Amino acid sequence: MKILVVGGGGREHAIASALSRSGGNVIYAVMSRENPGIAHLAQDICLAPETDLAQITAFSQKTGVTHAFIGPEAPLEAGVVDQLSAEGIACVGPTKAAARIETDKAFCRNLMTEHGIEGNPFYRVFHNPSEAIAFVKDHDGDLAVKPIGLTGGKGVRIMGEQVDLNGAIRYIREINGGVVLEERLQGEEFTLQAFVDGTHIVPMPLVQDHKRAFEGDTGPNTGGMGSYTMTDHMLPFVTKKDFTAAFSIMASVVAALASDGYPYKGILYGQFMNTAQGPKVIEFNARFGDPEAMNVLSLLSSDLTEAVTGITEGTLSASKISFEHAATVCKYLVPEGYPGAPVTGRPLSLGRKGDALLYYANVEERGGILYTLTSRTLAFVGKGDTLAEAERIAEEAASAVAGSVHHRRDIGTAALLNRRIAHMKELR
Repeated sequence: MKILVVGGGGREHAIASALSRSGGNVIYAVMSRENPGIAHLAQDICLAPETDLAQITAFSQKTGVTHAFIGPEAPLEAGVVDQLSAEGIACVGPTKAAARIETDKAFCRNLMTEHGIEGNPFYRVFHNPSEAIAFVKDHDGDLAVKPIGLTGGKGVRIMGEQVDLNGAIRYIREINGGVVLEERLQGEEFTLQAFVDGTHIVPMPLVQDHKRAFEGDTGPNTGGMGSYTMTDHMLPFVTKKDFTAAFSIMASVVAALASDGYPYKGILYGQFMNTAQGPKVIEFNARFGDPEAMNVLSLLSSDLTEAVTGITEGTLSASKISFEHAATVCKYLVPEGYPGAPVTGRPLSLGRKGDALLYYANVEERGGILYTLTSRTLAFVGKGDTLAEAERIAEEAASAVAGSVHHRRDIGTAALLNRRIAHMKELR
């Protein structure tokens, strides 16, 4: 298979790495900056904005790729799948219309309401900032303030946690556009990702991401500082009933999109809050999570090409997809000052990584030396028979890196996990 990977982050390095494990695949890549890990795996690369449809199409025609795997959300919103599909290239990724499940938060909430899908929190959509501010002032209780469009995982403000009433009002004024106001959900977050071929949906192991920049879940939100999975592909604060409910919600969303004329093909990411009443939808993403992709693709024991073929041809089957029963811990290294004022252009020196898997992200290689850029730099994934073993492998590798970077040492530790478990028990 000649396959194009669109995107240049850690998620896309994980996708390219998984595809490379199939001996017959030839990988090509389009990315805005050269990712050293992807470049090493690819036959050829094109450095271009990931939303530049003309350059992506021209490169696809030049290389003769037959398939494309879209990593980030921005090219999906730009219509890259529509464009490549018109050229006869089979895509892992939804059309622009179907991708609205992520790119338009109002579309997502209204779709769930119109089709009577469980898991929708109380919400209101406003296109006039003054009306949104008036609602916030009159509402009894804390709210989540979400811009309708894409925010890179950093655009939500939670009243009572990140902002007070006046802070929420200021943020709505800053957005100065469409906003969704939702009830503040209490519980523990988890991520369920799935392969989708328009009709069939095959789930992956559950993951928990950590958005806050600093240990103890403090500091500003980021794109994700790290994540973990358990050996049984579940999480100890998510029951089988919770999992079944979350999977049913995702299957219902896929069916709703199809019935409305927007069949969904690609990766569907469901971010849920496990509440006292069961899973509630925080949001959907129209692609793999980053870092969550690195966890699940590191566990994938079947051929990712099988999933690509199943998604694009509508023949997806759970019998052809399998994951190792091991635990994983992913730890992201980020530049000092990230996310507010990241220090760029500083050299990094990799130490002994042991058995950890290394995925490159927003990092530049010059003369054989790595340098920090403006976002998450690189990630280490530890894999082991227990969570403790996986965490030790990831931590040893991350701690061995020298330079102006830092990481969260608490991700995947027993202390942090036990706090999650205790919190869920308190709620229920």
